[in-house]
Amino acid sequence: MPLKIMPHGRLQEWVADENGYFTAEGLEYAFVGSEDYGVHARQRDDAGEIKTGAGHLVTTAYSVAPCGIMVPPESPVRRPGDLAGVPVAVGYHSGSHFTTVQALENVLAPDDLKVTFQGQPNQRLDALLDRQVQAATLFGVPLYIAEAFGFRKVVDATFMIGFLVTGSEATKADIDKYLAALRRAQMEIDLRPELYKHYHLRAVPEKYRDQVDVRTFGTGERIVFLPYTREVFDATRQWTQARDIFSGESLAGYEESVLA
Repeated sequence: MPLKIMPHGRLQEWVADENGYFTAEGLEYAFVGSEDYGVHARQRDDAGEIKTGAGHLVTTAYSVAPCGIMVPPESPVRRPGDLAGVPVAVGYHSGSHFTTVQALENVLAPDDLKVTFQGQPNQRLDALLDRQVQAATLFGVPLYIAEAFGFRKVVDATFMIGFLVTGSEATKADIDKYLAALRRAQMEIDLRPELYKHYHLRAVPEKYRDQVDVRTFGTGERIVFLPYTREVFDATRQWTQARDIFSGESLAGYEESVLA
């Protein structure tokens, strides 16, 4: 059965497809659609927030996303300290959530650090551009779109993103072939980024496509071909527990979380 690939708003999968890297590795594959960065939209709750969260972790690679806390051009927020008491739009129990806390906890007092759950990346982008939120943590294409509209970065950040596998059809052999192709794609992007930025258009919501020039965008996520070890997993888990981010929820251990 073909490996179903759901692109994460990044370039590497498209580059691997264009250059035949998946085929060269002997991978049978098919791209499947997604509304927003591999996560389907969810409804807001009674408080106007969106909470969802899934999958088994691949431990042989991860990506690092350029990220920032963005505000409208007219915002009085100029420095990180100005975010005291300002709710920052993030995804629920996601990288944007964790990186926002990590970026601000050394700047703001705990009671002054506020977040609001506003869904997937493009939902947060819409909320920010429409001034429904005062600030939002964005990465990748949504970050570049916000910058194109003149929105300002108050805090620069990055965060690690794991590769998640859902369902039981994918085999370890398939994942190894998939990552081998992405390794080649990453090198190609490093060498000739200008040839591939046009693929960013596939992650730009249609309503913004005629208002931005993707040639001005960065290259987005960079895949790191290093192991996501038990030690890294445990350190991340301890960090979230120390801040009670999961509010007493039972957390899966390393063996339960990783792809066998």
